[in-house]
Amino acid sequence: MKGVEPQKQLSAAQRGKLLTTLKDRFEQHLNRHKGLTWSDVEARLELKPEKLWSLQEMERTGGEPDVVGRDKKTGEVVFVDCSAESPTGRTSACYDREGLESRKEHKPKHNAVDLAADMGVELLTEDQYRELQTLGEFDTKSSSWVKAPADIRKRGGALFGDRRYGRVFIYHNGAQSYYAGRGFRGVLRV
Repeated sequence: MKGVEPQKQLSAAQRGKLLTTLKDRFEQHLNRHKGLTWSDVEARLELKPEKLWSLQEMERTGGEPDVVGRDKKTGEVVFVDCSAESPTGRTSACYDREGLESRKEHKPKHNAVDLAADMGVELLTEDQYRELQTLGEFDTKSSSWVKAPADIRKRGGALFGDRRYGRVFIYHNGAQSYYAGRGFRGVLRV
């Protein structure tokens, strides 16, 4: 795997286990990726094996990544964290580094933006979050940070979403806030 950092490679056993997990999830939730077959996904993964490390990180932190579609322009397969609740391995994180550094006390260990970058994924946008919610009911007991538009972030704010009362809500909070029940969902294009 040329160009991949050695510490970001999976062993053959890890790769096999991850591919089996992803294939099983893909087959259990066919409604999430109509028009795609597992062989389509596997072919994309073979072209971009470096993406397996990011998928492993999504899995390791509780995201349960699954395919939610294909980009019509690029042909890329789109994976999103599809765990019922915000991934437990990514909770208690404020929005970004600036939010983290602005806290005077009780600082969390992580921030969502940097953690996503370290994993090789991006936070879902508000539109992507709403689209995910058409594929099932997510974040009924938790909430997930979504990518904040620059004008909101410039004013110190950040956005998060959840599902309550049968509806999807997008709210605002200070970027420095964090909660045990709020993490983030990532998107990865392969």
